[in-house]
Amino acid sequence: MSKKLVRHHYTECGLPNIWIECFRVRDDAGNDTFIIPKVRRLHQLISQAIVMSGRALRGPEIRFLRSEMGLTREEFGRLVRRETATVARWEHGHSAPDEAVDVLIRFIATAKLGLKNVDLKESVDKWETFAGVKSGAARRIRINAANPGAYRLVA
Repeated sequence: MSKKLVRHHYTECGLPNIWIECFRVRDDAGNDTFIIPKVRRLHQLISQAIVMSGRALRGPEIRFLRSEMGLTREEFGRLVRRETATVARWEHGHSAPDEAVDVLIRFIATAKLGLKNVDLKESVDKWETFAGVKSGAARRIRINAANPGAYRLVA
């Protein structure tokens, strides 16, 4: 059995832009598998990266945060004072929340997910810079998992 540090496109979380530097294990039969310990901690770090991003939230990110909070679309809609159908349109990319709701989603996620490394003042300052920015590809989020369970964002 061999073990090698590789970059894995982590689509299992439902987001298209997550890459993890983790260990690939090749068993005696030649099958590859990836070692991703402490997935809950990993998802907290992904949530933190989304909340701290300096651009408008995208549909898959809203869905990811909602799912991580353990909320249905209906429950989430009640929190942000929007209809369930509106939340569905956001998550499918047919529309986007206005700036005030975008910021509200980030505050709710920070509180409900217990994101301790989020500086809300710094985050709000960043969010003010993305006013009206809705286009373009999602920025790649890279995470180093070389030290199992001690995840860190890679610049």
